[in-house]
Formats: sequence, structure tokens, C-alpha cells
Amino acid sequence: MMTKTSSETKGIIKTGEKVVEVRNLKKSFGDVKVLRDLNLDLYDRENLVILGRSGSGKSVLIKCMVGLLKPDSGDINVLGYDVPSLNHKELDELRQQVGFSFQGSALYDSMTVRENLEFPLKRNLGIYDRHELDKLVIDALTDVGLEKAVSKTPAELSGGMKKRVGIARTLILKPKIMLYDEPTAGLDPVTSGEINDLIMEVRDKYNTASIIITHDISCARNTSDRIIALFGGYNKIEGTFDDLKNSEDPELKEFFIY
Repeated sequence: MMTKTSSETKGIIKTGEKVVEVRNLKKSFGDVKVLRDLNLDLYDRENLVILGRSGSGKSVLIKCMVGLLKPDSGDINVLGYDVPSLNHKELDELRQQVGFSFQGSALYDSMTVRENLEFPLKRNLGIYDRHELDKLVIDALTDVGLEKAVSKTPAELSGGMKKRVGIARTLILKPKIMLYDEPTAGLDPVTSGEINDLIMEVRDKYNTASIIITHDISCARNTSDRIIALFGGYNKIEGTFDDLKNSEDPELKEFFIY
């Protein structure tokens, strides 16, 4: 169990350090038990895939990890923060270090791409200098291959381009951890492959640890260092892609019929 509590140690990562620890996590909505007894660890620069069916609690897990949902019980430690105990100010502090790539990209339709990326810089970092804003925005868009889309609105972008802009808006704050919620959902196979490649490029350039929530077996194969199969609200099977592919578990075998 990570024990860092002081403000001086929060957010500090060493190579190979455990950056997320979840123990005995439970979350229900009314009589529906979504997470029953979930445990996981995430290490520095690791890509951990959470694989499971729609409705299996994958998205609930990462929302609990950043304090968007409060668990019924269990321990969640992220970058040295005891998440369930954090106040509003401490949650904001943590969230600046954890990038959240939403399934629907979550772009503001009324803003241009530039304005979407400037928004977190102004709100979270207090940056208003035009030269600095321009440089940070173009650098982030260049990293996702969309620097020429800076003046477009979300309505002018394809689904894959929106995903890329959403990732760029997250990367612009230089997070230590990336959380990807169904990054290839609704995309064609070619665009899905490009997003998978981008996830790997982000890890290599930004040295992030990542949790990738998906039910897309191709995404799991191409982005994972390790996979946790989430069934029935707990991590049923854990290992490499080949470990899970070779499993005799009947629920898991259905994912590998492709």
C-alpha cells in the first residue's frame, strides 16, 4: 500500500513506481452491484487495459479513480492521494495530473479547436499570454497530427479527429497518468488503428502511465502491456494479451473470436 501523504511527496514518480493502487473497491447504484471487489495496480509508464463487456463497470472504475463518483467502500490511491478522502481543492490538484480522454471527446461545440485547447490552460494554469498559448496549442496538436485543424470547429471534424483533439486537450496539461475511456468506440478499423498508435506514441513521448478502458480486442492487443478482464464487478483474470487469449475461461473466449 502506498503511504505518501504529505504535499511534498504527492505526484512524485520514480521509474517502475506504483502510481495507482485500488483495493476491494465496491460501487452499487441502488440494488445493482457494479463493482463488487475490484483490485488493481498501475505502474509508471505502463499501459494497463481494462477489458470487459459494456456495462461491466469499466467506466465506473475510472470515474471513482478521479473522484467523479464516490465508492461505497474500498481504497483508491492515485499518485499518493487517498482519493475518497480528498476535498474539492485536493481533487482539482489531482485531476491536473490525470488526463481523462472521454469516450465522446467532450469538446465544446461553440469553441474552435484552438479555444478548446486554450480553455484548460487558462482555467487550470492561469496562462493568458498569447505567444505562450499559441506555442502550447500548436505543440499539442502537432503531437496528435492535427496542427492544421487549429481554426476548425468540432462540427467540421471527423470522429477520429475529435478523438485526437480530445487527447491533445488532455496532453496540454502534461499529465502523469492518462485514462482512456473506450478510445476506439464508433471508429472504423483504420481510424481505430491510428488511435491505438497514438496511445503508444503518447506513452513514449510523455512518459505517462495509462489505463485504457475498452471492449475492443484489437485495441487491447495493440496498446496493452498488461490486461485485466473485468467480469461480474471484479478482476477475474489478469495477464498479457497472450495469457488471456490462451485462457480456457468461456466468458473470455468470446472476446477472442475475431
